[in-house]
Amino acid sequence: MGRRSGGLGSKATVHQAYKALEAEGLVTSTRGHGTVVRQRAALKRLGIARYDKVKWRDGDEVAFIADRVASGRAYDRNEQTQTVSRVEASDLVAEGLGVPVGSPVYARARLVKEGAQPTHTLTSYYRPEHVEGTHIVDPTPGPAGRGGGYKVLYDAGYEIDHMREALFARVPTADEVKLLQLPPGEPVVELHRTTYTADGTVVEFAVGVHAASRFAWECDFKVPDSEQDGKDQE
Repeated sequence: MGRRSGGLGSKATVHQAYKALEAEGLVTSTRGHGTVVRQRAALKRLGIARYDKVKWRDGDEVAFIADRVASGRAYDRNEQTQTVSRVEASDLVAEGLGVPVGSPVYARARLVKEGAQPTHTLTSYYRPEHVEGTHIVDPTPGPAGRGGGYKVLYDAGYEIDHMREALFARVPTADEVKLLQLPPGEPVVELHRTTYTADGTVVEFAVGVHAASRFAWECDFKVPDSEQDGKDQE
């Protein structure tokens, strides 16, 4: 009797341990496959290099493709699906684009996958006067024509010059868990990207939600020297 109770106790302990590891996102449990250690993706999410103009202006290597190329991973243009709609600017979008709350804007929402696995979502918001009549408001799967959205803006006379990205980690919503097929305990990294022309005009404000374990964020930049820069301007 005592031996049987000990066996049950051991099983319960193992089960609790698996559940704790699953809650931390270290293992996954699936029917028919049992519990397995999660594989860490090595997909690079590049910094400024992913926006190199030569990639999209002179070629067809849009940002998510640039990440795949840098990671040595295969890709299909149609691994990016999208929906385009005209919506009212929320508080966040209005602040990002510099328009009044409730103003009409275009939302270009993308879901990006690597094979069958979703990696992230990205929704770009635009002022109607910048994008109406362009491929940016075309919901066809894949990038917005050759070179993607930045090439479309470039051809329309809005050449991107600089951008600001803000990142923060958070707990995903129930909808994000389902859409990104996240295991229990997986956080997401939210990205806010604001894109400007040389004269400071905002031509895109984007919000991305990335499965945290499916990216390794990488940024390569020149270290500033404000003292020297000040002397050069004299």
